[in-house]
Amino acid sequence: MSITDVLCADDIAAALQECQDPDTFEPQKFFQTSGLSKMSASQVKDVFRFIDNDQSGYLDEEELKFFLQKFESGARELTESETKSLMAAADNDGDGKIGADEFQEMVHS
Repeated sequence: MSITDVLCADDIAAALQECQDPDTFEPQKFFQTSGLSKMSASQVKDVFRFIDNDQSGYLDEEELKFFLQKFESGARELTESETKSLMAAADNDGDGKIGADEFQEMVHS
């Protein structure tokens, strides 16, 4: 699966452009611009599985650091503060990782 199988390449490029500078990543803005927020719950969970490098069913901080690179290989890494902010926004049960349901809830919030 390629991310462009489910999201428009131009929308991804626009979303990455908005957060190309360190500490400018805003999850909700990224989800809207990329088209993720318009997708069905099952489509968002498909994207989650694509982002989940080790296929553990969870995203940890190490995987979140490379979040933007899953959309475009040349994209930058998230900063430590962006990674922690993204984790805090989605980790509803406080276990230090984001499950597929938590990710989908964050995208659609």
